[in-house]
Amino acid sequence: MPKSMFRCAKVAARTSAARTVRFRAAAVAAVVLSLLLTACGGGAEGNGDDGKKVVLTTFTVLADVARNVAGDKLTVESITKAGAEIHGYEPTPGDIRKASKADLILDNGLNLEAWFGQFVEGLDVPHAVVSEGVEPMSISEDAYQGRPNPHAWMSPLNVKVYVDNMVKAFSDLDPDNAETFKANGEAYKAELQAVQDQMTSSLAGVPENQRALVTCEGAFSYLARDAGLNELYIWAVNAEQQATPQQITRAIEYVKANNVPAVFCESTVSDAPMQQVVGATGTKFGGTLYVDSLSEADGPVPTYLDLIRHDAEVITKALTGAGS
Repeated sequence: MPKSMFRCAKVAARTSAARTVRFRAAAVAAVVLSLLLTACGGGAEGNGDDGKKVVLTTFTVLADVARNVAGDKLTVESITKAGAEIHGYEPTPGDIRKASKADLILDNGLNLEAWFGQFVEGLDVPHAVVSEGVEPMSISEDAYQGRPNPHAWMSPLNVKVYVDNMVKAFSDLDPDNAETFKANGEAYKAELQAVQDQMTSSLAGVPENQRALVTCEGAFSYLARDAGLNELYIWAVNAEQQATPQQITRAIEYVKANNVPAVFCESTVSDAPMQQVVGATGTKFGGTLYVDSLSEADGPVPTYLDLIRHDAEVITKALTGAGS
């Protein structure tokens, strides 16, 4: 191994080790704090103020889907806030304490939440992987080659599977309301099918020679598959080190070779690398897409269904020139 690579490896190892130490220290602090508050008469946070059982999700998209299934029978909360980047999130002591008091934790799985294994380690709280049963697409390049693409929720058809898993998990948690969860789930799956049909119909209007979806992160494989778009991204999965010169050059060459009319970036990362592509090719920056997080309630994508509609509309307008 070249000396430069060896130094990089040592730095990466030290960074990973430091994060692990910080995480475990935070976990210990949270547990100690929780025990002290319990001893002093602090009420458990596992049940909401209204006595409902609490379901904790790893990010806002899952929380919104879960609320549609739970209705008014459960309290659903998200660990991360609107606008947060989910892949490399570092849980706080408050997150861990909240999780220790929850009745159920939902995570996406498919290696999305790199931090989740340590997060739940030592917690006596049941959890469910909502992507279980989804047929994953594989990442085809970069350091993540061969691993499942974790962004399965970018296909509303996959989210139907998420809903079924939530219905089961909620019914196990609260059997008295199992029929309500099932009915809510079926109603929401009908909405998912409607937004799927709307998305594919909208993107079907993109001319064949313009059907290229170029984004910062490779988060749109499932959407591109459903809509018949060709996908190209700068990096595969959000990480500490991304947008290398080689990755940007590859995107520039692709945009030039295919006369791509517009390129995009996601809301939770900087669009600076994609702006380099824009500057080098003269293509248009088509807009901001949402993947890993919803917006605040007054923003463009307060719900998951809004997220899919928004992304389909932004992509369609930019690739067809309708938004010019």
